Amino acid sequence: MPIKVSDSVTWVGKIDWELRSFHGEEYSTHRGTSYNSYLVRDRKTAIIDTVWTPFAGEYVKRLFDVVPPEQIDFVVALHAEPDHSGALPELMRHLPGKPVYCSANAVKSLRGHYHQDWNFQPMGTGDRLSLGDRELIFVEAPMLHWPDSMFCYLSGEEILFSNDAFGQHLAAEHPFNDRVDPCELQAECIKYYANILTPFSPLVKKKIEEFVSLKLPLKMICTSHGVIWRDNPLQIVEQYLAWAENYQEDQITLFYDTMWNATRIMAEAIADGLREAAPATTVKLFNCARSDKNDLITEIFRSKAVLAGSPTINQGILSAVAGILEEMRGLRFRNKRAAAFGSFGWSGEAVKMLQDRLAEGGFELVGEGLRLSWQPDRDGLESCREYGRQLAGRLA
Repeated sequence: MPIKVSDSVTWVGKIDWELRSFHGEEYSTHRGTSYNSYLVRDRKTAIIDTVWTPFAGEYVKRLFDVVPPEQIDFVVALHAEPDHSGALPELMRHLPGKPVYCSANAVKSLRGHYHQDWNFQPMGTGDRLSLGDRELIFVEAPMLHWPDSMFCYLSGEEILFSNDAFGQHLAAEHPFNDRVDPCELQAECIKYYANILTPFSPLVKKKIEEFVSLKLPLKMICTSHGVIWRDNPLQIVEQYLAWAENYQEDQITLFYDTMWNATRIMAEAIADGLREAAPATTVKLFNCARSDKNDLITEIFRSKAVLAGSPTINQGILSAVAGILEEMRGLRFRNKRAAAFGSFGWSGEAVKMLQDRLAEGGFELVGEGLRLSWQPDRDGLESCREYGRQLAGRLA
């Protein structure tokens, strides 16, 4: 059902309670998501973004129950990814010739996705579209998180339509930040930033500063996923600025995989040493083969240091650990340190390989890695605890 956002804005999107993975199988969505589409009515009427392709038919039907197609004057596509634009082909079938306002890059992307030559009207930063008493002001936001991404600002209502920025994957019956569990909201916001926006942190900071320089009053942020920020919307802007600034907490995260438990036992003993030497520091352990990778990436984002562990197998490392290291490389974390550990039987290449992968991912290595042969005995366990104690001192 439509939800009133302001005097001129109505939410007409789709809540997806069932979604459990996004971007194919790359991102876990434990709490579902929403695809937020907005109807803006003044003397002219605009649609800002649509919904994901599987919901196109029901979206268009419900939209036309609210406003007949002949009363829609403009379509605004802030981002071409199909979770935002997927209903455009069905919508435009009913709006032949109506203009589609988007960035120049989005024209290329939308043509690439849908092979349609709609009436594209490319917009750049500072361009304006009059709706009557109100107007939409466009702000390009390339690489937040695609080259075609844009924001637009509704004057009069003082609303920023931010597309993927400031969003999160969270299904909610009442999609406003003051109507959801704040702990769940915070968890989904930092997960979203850590897994999607981390590589673009310098651009996040620059774009926020650019928007602030426009000196536009702000009452509300309407995102494309999750909640609308109407209660102190600047709180998420301030949080993004903090996350974009080489973010870390006083936390150390250990992740590992294990074959016959030797590497797990090492991880737990190293963690004991860390906790003993730095009791105020949060220390978390994850078997990455049995943990949600996006939740683990979020913990790595929080951390000032990580320890990666794997036994040696076929002169290499276990695949679950290799997968997380590849995720870390692509996300380009900054201002974080790392170390490696692992058990081996007869060759023992894993720790060196872990160190190389961590360095390739931009992590500063702290000391030598720790290798133990076979199962740790009493002396081996003590060496792990001592390794943890020494690391804590180097990371203080």
